[in-house]
Amino acid sequence: MAKVIIGGNEETYEEGTRLVDIAAKHQSEYKDDIVLAKYKGSLTELSKAVTGVADLQFLTTADKDGRRAYRRSVVFLLQRALMDVYPLPANPYLRVEHSLGQGDFCTLEGVGEITEEDLQELKKVMLDLVEKDLPLKKYSIKTTQAKEMFHSFNMKDKEQLLKYRTSSNINVYDLDGCIDYFYGYMVPSTKYLKYFDLIKFENGFMLMYPDGSLPGIDTRVVAEFKKPMKLFCVQQAASDFGQIMGVPTVGALNEVIAKGKIRDLVLSQEAIFERNIGELAANIAANKDIKFVMMAGPSSSGKTTFSHKLSAQLRALGCVPHPLPLDDFYLNRDQMPIDEYGEKDFEAIEGLDIPYFNECMVKLLNGERVLLPNFNFKIGKREYNDHYMQLGKNDILVIEGIHGLNDRMSSSLPAESKYKIYLSALTQLSIDEHNPLSTADGRLIRRIVRDARTRATSAEETIAMWDSVRRGEEKNIFPFQEKADYIFNTALIYEMAVLKLYVDPMLYAIEPNHPMYAEAKRLIKLLDYFLPMAPDVIPNNSLVREFIGGSCIL
Repeated sequence: MAKVIIGGNEETYEEGTRLVDIAAKHQSEYKDDIVLAKYKGSLTELSKAVTGVADLQFLTTADKDGRRAYRRSVVFLLQRALMDVYPLPANPYLRVEHSLGQGDFCTLEGVGEITEEDLQELKKVMLDLVEKDLPLKKYSIKTTQAKEMFHSFNMKDKEQLLKYRTSSNINVYDLDGCIDYFYGYMVPSTKYLKYFDLIKFENGFMLMYPDGSLPGIDTRVVAEFKKPMKLFCVQQAASDFGQIMGVPTVGALNEVIAKGKIRDLVLSQEAIFERNIGELAANIAANKDIKFVMMAGPSSSGKTTFSHKLSAQLRALGCVPHPLPLDDFYLNRDQMPIDEYGEKDFEAIEGLDIPYFNECMVKLLNGERVLLPNFNFKIGKREYNDHYMQLGKNDILVIEGIHGLNDRMSSSLPAESKYKIYLSALTQLSIDEHNPLSTADGRLIRRIVRDARTRATSAEETIAMWDSVRRGEEKNIFPFQEKADYIFNTALIYEMAVLKLYVDPMLYAIEPNHPMYAEAKRLIKLLDYFLPMAPDVIPNNSLVREFIGGSCIL
């Protein structure tokens, strides 16, 4: 007999009982659908059988790992449905391009433009497959065999990715004759995949999922698609850039590194990055009404380096930029609002002295001389240290903070005096045609490296606080990104290959019994797809230097 301990209670089952059957007994205790488990300290698919004695914890679609498994599995369901809607000899080539809101933007190659009617038929077939409760079977095959198989399927990205895999075996999934390889865990069968939608959008379509980014959201309701056109255009430009550079996927980047051509790629990417900042600065400098450049972006977007680079470009055009962090307008610590957990909420806009900020900015706009505050984080209070400012004809304030794009923050300032910039690291790479690289994962890896170097923070500490950081972004930053006048992409096509050298040792140092081990293991697996590259080819003014060190501008 096997024993599992769930929430401190011990239950006994026959050896070989699957976790999916145990989960069925406990589903009524959960508001959201159980899709994964943590068994014997590791993330585990529900198809696993129990043995011995071990702790068992169920994960639902309200958990981030559960959401990842659900979304991957819906993509696989879509692939299988395409086989019925476009039977051989038609062979549509599905590309999951990138995430957008609570969905993935997808395109189909080889079948012409997809119509609303096509999508309705495709959705019906997907729902029919859900009703059939088909298993997602996993089995291990030789990596060489997998490469040959994906070559025969014309899955070129997967074939190239596996060229640089050192493991002799890999796991593949089979859904009723549709075979593929996925980065991460899957649900047991199609009956779990009831909640999705297909929406025609631009030259492709959106595969929409339920939300789950914030507590209390119904994970059985598909999220609304709000058509964030500015963000979409930047993401498409990033994808196009990857194609132009010949590096749209991780496998293609590995090819460049293996052939010793990484220096040319780095220098080209850096040159384009500088050109884009220069063009942005020229647009700002040409408009003499602009006095306030308001910047915001999620964690580890490279805001510090970007603001220095933008300021340098503005100075070259005759402007006089002055950095101003919104953090200097924090309320004193004893006045901070309290969040739902009873903790001081340093990310809420109510934690800033909005009336005082507007008063200071209006005075500056009117040409008055103003004493500006500095916030002392050690004592938790604002101080006044002879920081006077008066705006001249060519002066521009470069204001950075998480609420920079929120109109509440600068409601007293005329619209024509403000220029809003949203920053984010929107990676140009995909793992392969069906697995886009998560921009959030890229930012987390950036932050682990930077925090270890500049704040003596361990990888496990950074990972532990990441969920809280992400909730703050969902609430305070992402809803305002479309209000930006300009969205600037700070991702660099090669960065994961160099960050790997720094972050791998820190992730491997996390012990198996640590609560953050499962996430560390997931990131290690992600980075294992990348060949490493040495940092010596990276210029000392690169944005990547903000994270790995050696920057000449910070």
